[in-house]
Amino acid sequence: MQVNRSWRHFAPLTRTCRRSYSESSPGLPPLPPPEKWRRIFDQGNALKDRACIKRPDTAQLVANSFLGDASPVGGDGKVVIEAFPGPGALSRALLQLPRSKIRKLIILEDHTEYLPHLKALEEADSRVHVIPYSGYMWDTYTYLEDTGLLSDVPTVPWEGGLHPNLHFISHLQRSIKGEQLIAQLFRCIPDRTWLYKFGRVPMSFVMSDWVWTRINSPPGKSTRCKLSVIADASADCLSAMDWGLLQPYNDHFHPMTSGHTSLKKPITRQLGYPFTAVNVIPHADQVIRRGLLEKWDYCLRRLFVLKSTPLQRSISSLAPGAATLLKTLTDPSLPREQRVDISKPPRGLTVADWALLVRAFELWPFAPEDLMVNDGMTTKIDTDIKLS
Repeated sequence: MQVNRSWRHFAPLTRTCRRSYSESSPGLPPLPPPEKWRRIFDQGNALKDRACIKRPDTAQLVANSFLGDASPVGGDGKVVIEAFPGPGALSRALLQLPRSKIRKLIILEDHTEYLPHLKALEEADSRVHVIPYSGYMWDTYTYLEDTGLLSDVPTVPWEGGLHPNLHFISHLQRSIKGEQLIAQLFRCIPDRTWLYKFGRVPMSFVMSDWVWTRINSPPGKSTRCKLSVIADASADCLSAMDWGLLQPYNDHFHPMTSGHTSLKKPITRQLGYPFTAVNVIPHADQVIRRGLLEKWDYCLRRLFVLKSTPLQRSISSLAPGAATLLKTLTDPSLPREQRVDISKPPRGLTVADWALLVRAFELWPFAPEDLMVNDGMTTKIDTDIKLS
């Protein structure tokens, strides 16, 4: 069913979910009232690409959708790593859950304006550990291990179900950096790097609805992209809660939009574009075999340059002579499920189609050895850096 999501007109939060703005958990230091955040935080406009939940009632809804009993990624006794929390409205909501839910909350935030409000949480609750580093930096996660903050996290067999004790939660930046970060986290799943060295660690995000649309785009949609395929191949991505409960943006998030439209950014990255909550569950059986991520990356990047061109013509973009792979992909002696419809464009291919294509490329004796494709990512997110 298609839903009309004109981002300027949304239903308000339902009355049954409302609470007083000033309400806070006993023993937890409260934040300033949400209506004052605009005057208190980010006066220098240094965080224009970030957004965070400001309302306590909204934060509680999101916390329940991530770790509540009804959540498919919920559980007890969790070590939660929370990145980009802002001053900590969601952090406080997580701590308001039954104490059995969270045994440790590791908060990653490097913006100095927010740190006093997070440090106050650390002083009030012994479960909280505030790390003044960015969740965007790979070295931050190495630091967590080096300091022993993850020493009580067991390594769980991949096939044995979701990791019961480790959970990653983050607000996602509404910028290219935010999109790069989540793309990289998905890419860590098949090779079991980063936190995935511990097992099938669930992730939960508050993200731009535009990024969610791309992640969730099925084959054939105009929004289908490289991120869609990697996400589809590596995890089940589920909407965590009713989308309308986070709309309109200004009611729930900081910073607020002034209503002016910027001509420098696409509308999908502008302040005020809708946000949504998402849970991510890594597949037990990974389509992308360990060690083949580089080949998947290469094929996806090359072919999505011609995403609307039928595969029978676009496949030549892989390398000179790559059209010979069409014989392998359409071999009539193979079962139908092992053949690819080459009349489909790259954005129309299923994950199963991509797996067959990458396998043919892997076995092709003339495949190029240099598979490096510059994607513009900064050294902060490096595919060769692994948490080990």
